[in-house]
Amino acid sequence: MAVVTGVIVANLNFIQPIENLIATDFGLAKSVVGALAMVTQLGYAFGLLLIVPLGDIFDRYHLIQFMMVLSIGSLLLAFWAPNAGVFAVATTLVGITSVAPQIIIPYAGYLAPSLQRGKVLGIVLSGLLTGILLSRSFSGLLGSIMPWQDIYLIAAGIDLIFLIIVHAYLPHDARGHQELRYWPVIQTLPRLFARQRALRGAAINGFCMFGMSNVLWSTLAFYLATQYHLGSNVAGLLGLLGIAGVLAAPWIGNLVDQRSPRLTVGLSMVFSGVAFVIFWLIGFWLVGLIVGIVLLDLGTQFSQVSNQAIVQSLNRKESSRNNSVFMFSYFLGGSLGTLSATWAWSHAGWTGVCGVALAFLILALVSHWVLGEPESIHQDAA
Repeated sequence: MAVVTGVIVANLNFIQPIENLIATDFGLAKSVVGALAMVTQLGYAFGLLLIVPLGDIFDRYHLIQFMMVLSIGSLLLAFWAPNAGVFAVATTLVGITSVAPQIIIPYAGYLAPSLQRGKVLGIVLSGLLTGILLSRSFSGLLGSIMPWQDIYLIAAGIDLIFLIIVHAYLPHDARGHQELRYWPVIQTLPRLFARQRALRGAAINGFCMFGMSNVLWSTLAFYLATQYHLGSNVAGLLGLLGIAGVLAAPWIGNLVDQRSPRLTVGLSMVFSGVAFVIFWLIGFWLVGLIVGIVLLDLGTQFSQVSNQAIVQSLNRKESSRNNSVFMFSYFLGGSLGTLSATWAWSHAGWTGVCGVALAFLILALVSHWVLGEPESIHQDAA
């Protein structure tokens, strides 16, 4: 589950290190390419809202495979796209159809024993983060030695291989088909958000923390080209620094189990906030970028593991819908971070980018103080 989750989520981030290449090839302004990266995230957010709840209705074993088939088709369209308009449609579809990881995550939480749920989710989410960071390295390095379109063709081939593996080895869903209807299920999403204080807190924190992460990654290629005259290959290599977050994920999951998600969510804001202070003060030195990226990825992982553990400790019969609400907010924040950061870069440079991150951090702190997080996730929900 961890490996497949990482392979599929990688589709969302191929565009970030090659934004300069796409801009040059299609003759686009940087702000327009930033909007293309944003619509990928936004498409994913709406896929989470409208497709992931199907995990509470249908057999998840078959649903995951169906979404993987659609994702492969979207990647092939992105490879073929002859112009910016078709590519915009393709990258939006890539976002919408690459939601299988968010069906897998609540499935893993459903299967896990209560006292090990944080650890299990930490392992699966380490696969998710590995996919995110390796996707940037994969895309950035390949973009420096071959046409950027070939990245999407290779990704489609890799996804096809893992579709075969999923068909052979993914556990079958013992629940089978559920006696629920689609639109009534979708209509419950606002009520789930309004009814569950813990879900609201997780959704807002995820919105802010992933928004801060995308503030950096959506503008890093531009900053490297301007400040250091470096290309997409270096942007991809810097993505490998997120290995610290991957290695920490199971430990973070244990910390959530043994201590408190309120503590680990607080640590996520500390790490991410310090990261942007470093970016602002000494980001013009490469060592500052490196230290800041490590801290930011740790902060993102602390937030993701903690919030997923909170969300999956809620009613297990509503696990896919709760995850849909959380991840919709998560990637809505990511898309807003991408759009606002590229706008800030065009108007105020690196200082403006850091200012956008500060706005996200302030909102996260307010939510932390007002809504808070539960002190424990050790419960077996109905």
